[in-house]
Amino acid sequence: MKYVYWEDEDMWIGYLEEYPDYWTQGESAEDLEENLRDIFAEFDAGNIPCVRRVAELEIK
Repeated sequence: MKYVYWEDEDMWIGYLEEYPDYWTQGESAEDLEENLRDIFAEFDAGNIPCVRRVAELEIK
């Protein structure tokens, strides 16, 4: 799964590309990835209501 991330001072910040409303952070890139996995698990389990997602629409 793709994610967007950046380093801001001493923290790594990011979000899953498919779920851009849900940002998380970590003290290292590895911590950030673990937190992103945790957020995905919450989405997958249905524990977060009204999740907005990004999708692609094919236009012909």
